Amino acid sequence: MLYVVYHSSDGTEMTTLEEPVTSVRTVTAEIDGQPVTVPDGTTIYDAARQVGVDIPVLCHNERYDPVGVCRMCVVDTGGRVFAAACVRPCEDGMEVRTSTPELERNRATLTELLISDQPPRAEDPKQTTTGDNMLLDLADRFDVARETTDLPCGSGRGHDSSNPVIEVNHDACILCDRCVRACDDIQGNDVIGRSGKGYATTIAFDLNDPMGASSCVTCGECVQACPTGALTNKAINNIPIQPREQLDAVDSVCPYCGVGCALTYYVDRSRDAIAFAEGRDQPGSKSRLCVKGRYGWDYAASPQRLTMPLIRIDSAYPKGPLSADVRGDTRGDTENDRGRGGAGGNRSGGGRSEKKKGRDGRRKPGGLVDYDEVMPYFREATWEEALDLVARRLKEIHATGGPGAIAGFGSAKCSNEEAYLFQKLIRAGFGTNNVDHCTRLCHASSVAALFEGVGSGAVSTTYGDVANADVVIITGSNPTANHPVASSFFKQARRLGTKIIYVDPRASTVAEHADYHCQVKPGTDVAFYNAIMHEVIRLGLIDRDFIAARVSNYEELARTVADYPPERAAQITGVAADEIREVARVWGEAKSGVIYWGMGISQHTTGTDNARCLIALCSITGNVGRPGTGLHPLRGQNNVQGASDAGLIPMFYPDYQGVDADATRQRFERAWGARLDPNRGLTVTEIIGSVLKPGGVRGMYMLGENPFLSDPNINKVRKALAALDFLVVQDIFLTETAEFADVILPASSYLEKDGSYTNTDRRVQLGRKVMDPPGQARVDWEIVQDIARRIGLDWSYSSPSEVFDEMVALMPSYENLRHDNLGLSGKLYPNADPEHSDGTVVLFDERFNTDDGLAHLVAAQWLPAKELPDAEYPLVLNTGRLLEHWHTGSMTRRSFALDTIAPIAEVYMHPKDAADRGLAHGELVRVRSRRGVIDLKVRISHREQLGNVFIPFHFREAAANLLTIDEIDPVGKIPEFKFCAVEVEAPGAAHARSTATLGAAE
Repeated sequence: MLYVVYHSSDGTEMTTLEEPVTSVRTVTAEIDGQPVTVPDGTTIYDAARQVGVDIPVLCHNERYDPVGVCRMCVVDTGGRVFAAACVRPCEDGMEVRTSTPELERNRATLTELLISDQPPRAEDPKQTTTGDNMLLDLADRFDVARETTDLPCGSGRGHDSSNPVIEVNHDACILCDRCVRACDDIQGNDVIGRSGKGYATTIAFDLNDPMGASSCVTCGECVQACPTGALTNKAINNIPIQPREQLDAVDSVCPYCGVGCALTYYVDRSRDAIAFAEGRDQPGSKSRLCVKGRYGWDYAASPQRLTMPLIRIDSAYPKGPLSADVRGDTRGDTENDRGRGGAGGNRSGGGRSEKKKGRDGRRKPGGLVDYDEVMPYFREATWEEALDLVARRLKEIHATGGPGAIAGFGSAKCSNEEAYLFQKLIRAGFGTNNVDHCTRLCHASSVAALFEGVGSGAVSTTYGDVANADVVIITGSNPTANHPVASSFFKQARRLGTKIIYVDPRASTVAEHADYHCQVKPGTDVAFYNAIMHEVIRLGLIDRDFIAARVSNYEELARTVADYPPERAAQITGVAADEIREVARVWGEAKSGVIYWGMGISQHTTGTDNARCLIALCSITGNVGRPGTGLHPLRGQNNVQGASDAGLIPMFYPDYQGVDADATRQRFERAWGARLDPNRGLTVTEIIGSVLKPGGVRGMYMLGENPFLSDPNINKVRKALAALDFLVVQDIFLTETAEFADVILPASSYLEKDGSYTNTDRRVQLGRKVMDPPGQARVDWEIVQDIARRIGLDWSYSSPSEVFDEMVALMPSYENLRHDNLGLSGKLYPNADPEHSDGTVVLFDERFNTDDGLAHLVAAQWLPAKELPDAEYPLVLNTGRLLEHWHTGSMTRRSFALDTIAPIAEVYMHPKDAADRGLAHGELVRVRSRRGVIDLKVRISHREQLGNVFIPFHFREAAANLLTIDEIDPVGKIPEFKFCAVEVEAPGAAHARSTATLGAAE
């Protein structure tokens, strides 16, 4: 493979990885009298396009493998029969005619045959929405119509409305198979096929199931592919879908995961609402979207948006949670009720505990904050009053408690510019480095290990580089749910010969596409990878030249892994010794390999050690610095990479420049005109702990974060939030955390502002404003600037691009980037020439970013998790995300499509574990740990290991983090979200157990 340059749709030059040009044989043909020379194997259709000849098609699209089923593109090559141009390759000396009278008659007849079965034009599902029915366009070209044809009209193959956002009309289907290829070739989901025979043949989902009941993941790729009205989008929130030319197209980026897919929102300005979205070209995502990107944008139009500043009323003090759910007093039979819950159990000591539980004492369906219950404790205020109060109270706390009494939580949902300004406010305005964001809860340990090992916290190659790898390891990640578009490239690569080694305790859908699934026990990653390295070294499959020239501390690593033969690792991990040997051989013999990992690696008390092992495994086999090699922690939030780059972390200024380095600190002091703290600040989890200690943090500014649901051990978080002297929350919705606020500032959603965002690939892209914020809500960076001015900082930024320019001047990695050269597709950093290059795909081709240029290997010993199962809590809890939801659910649970598809909280459980407890699928159960109790339904799942359960953390009514432990990794300071001990039981079991205990005592 090699890098080549091509021009994108906006004229920008892009670099990508393509096959090398090596003595390609060419052929010369003549198309409609025009000579054309093309590489051997080029189809007639592609050759014709090169000379500007348009051949009509229905089944063909350049994104899919050609199949030639519609025959609309047939041409005359002088042979006995006409040839389908989309599949027939050019031959030397071939003379092709594309538009003879006979060909046109054939095409007209074919069009008439197809159009005769179509719905009337006025009722056609595509023509009456987006207005781009390709078959009707051909009918107009050949002057045929259903209304005028003498052919009989067939109908009755049926409709399928079972999917909430996609309508299926089998009568409008022409069986072109574009949807099949979109599902298989592009997304790799393998859901759509054909069913029936002859005229009764239809497209089918799985085993002819309704679409909504099938394994379809509602990515919408089939809708984007369909040339007729067979597959169309439904209107969301009654916003009608109209032709694109009647709507305002806004090119932007998806606001959900770190893949950062490029998309276009089509906006109905008369209704001030988005009508629909679709993917657009970009070197990374290549027009692909998942269900969240294509259908999950309507949260911004929720009637629950905050539109006015709010101030807590006097009678709502002493401060505490305001709703029954956040107090926890709708849950019965807690650990504290039974006298074993420790201080606080899962109830709060906040000031509202004596108040009503809610209108009926129960949770509201849907799991959103009950505004009717909470809003009476706040009053509306003007922006001047609210901002003056925020500045005055934070300054008072700073004056009495010192810089360490102030802390800030920023957001990876905000732009680079907003992250930069927020951390600058906390550092320059309050003199503290107590500023952090959700990277602490996802990849902090990965970043720590990467900085230590290779000198950079960013990925060393892109997710698309999987196409150039012989083998990849995907570990501690479920990309089909967490990074679905990236996973589509993984699945594509596997079909083309890349071997996939999947290492994860759960048998997620990735396992179905893997060559090897190593189902390790939770918390045993170090033992597993040490054993892999043991075998790679034993077999002599290390890259000795690479180690000699570019690696340090190899000898210590080799001594350590020598103690982890496959037999010992098998006892620890549960993976058979022979499988460990086979995986080690496959990895070691590969010419190129990439490791992609997720939070199953990082969210452990041994997360840094886990990542150290991955760095070492790549390094000793020379799998860094070349196409198809590298280290890639798949970033979670859409801008967690950018927010970290911009300095929204307590130990680094922007671009990971240490706050404790004198020369660096002095440089930033000169740039910002303020004295800065020479000491590292507190992390997210440390800040929460500090609030509960004398002399700790007393005042906080939270921008777009909801730690009540996202942080571990919610009971501890509840106490800390209630204990703060002052809390200002800036958000788009009333969150659980906002119940503890003194002031709530209504912010802008992603769709209501301009700014840059950096994805998991290091691609910096522009998110563009789609609509205005509602009511008096304001853009986040402007709110931060107004607070900065009120505490004495002389800020006068006029636009995000001005902030970006200041930021880039302090960030060598972003050098040369500007808003006006990012274009429609963004740019990878580092980038020496963004005007003409897409940027650097593969890092570390010659040296690492460490001081000596070497990879610093760090040996790790396996350690067990901090909390192990026992007789009372015999199961291991793992937490994570669902495809349809995001983080704490504040956005996705207000999206019609996403909440309709996945509306309820469930605990996923192995069939035997459920049977042993007498639990049935769909039954309401209780999950308890040493920290709390939640009630939710059980889902019997073959994807779980025996002795393990999985709970998504999106659902406030069954908040998984009531159960999790707040033990942290000593280096990355990340909590152990992936391992704690729990029990699952029928709700009545706890009462029976308590009764039995009382009887025994008597």
